[in-house]
Amino acid sequence: MPRQQQQSARPARRRSYDQFCATARALDSVGDRWTLLIVRELLAGPRRYTDLHADLPGVSTDVLASRLRDMEQGGLAVRRRLPPPAAAAVYELTEHGRGLLPVLTALAAWGAPALGERRPTDAVRAHWFALPLLRALSGLTQGGLLEVRLPEGDFHIRAGARTEGAEVYGYGPADRPDACLLLGTDVALELGRGEYTFAEAVRSGRAEVLGEGPFADGLRGGRCAHT
Repeated sequence: MPRQQQQSARPARRRSYDQFCATARALDSVGDRWTLLIVRELLAGPRRYTDLHADLPGVSTDVLASRLRDMEQGGLAVRRRLPPPAAAAVYELTEHGRGLLPVLTALAAWGAPALGERRPTDAVRAHWFALPLLRALSGLTQGGLLEVRLPEGDFHIRAGARTEGAEVYGYGPADRPDACLLLGTDVALELGRGEYTFAEAVRSGRAEVLGEGPFADGLRGGRCAHT
């Protein structure tokens, strides 16, 4: 094979900061634009390419495909085919990729104060509020499966999950939730920023909790940490 063809056949070397630093090494893997937002989408479970593209408004098909390839090569995600009748290819996070959950939760907490009024150009998806609400639920004494209903749609959160690799939030309604939380986007933001406890939101009539049992009672009773 000619030397020129041999060179073109080699995989392109990913950009690196070339710094012997843990932070720099991490950014070598997830520092490219869109990568962490793809992780955010995959934290809720396996997703098809078309679904990822639909919930990442603004990303081009070329960039999305490139980032997914990089994530596969870096051991953050895998691509597999679902069995019939679905017979569709999906992407899902590896255990290494799921380890980014606390990173994204911390980033959501850091960025929450910058969210003021929604701009006319801002896209929104209901499940984007999962990470801030996960942080708000972190002090709950009783774990459970929570269905969250926003005007923009539904999603669910497994609060207090301790199982390694467990799905901690997902799209759409939950299967037999322990409680349902009904609220508006503005209240979800305030809860995520720690401006209110769940009990305060319920008592003021700005949120409603449906369901019986310790988990639902904990939300109504304010045993969720105000962080």
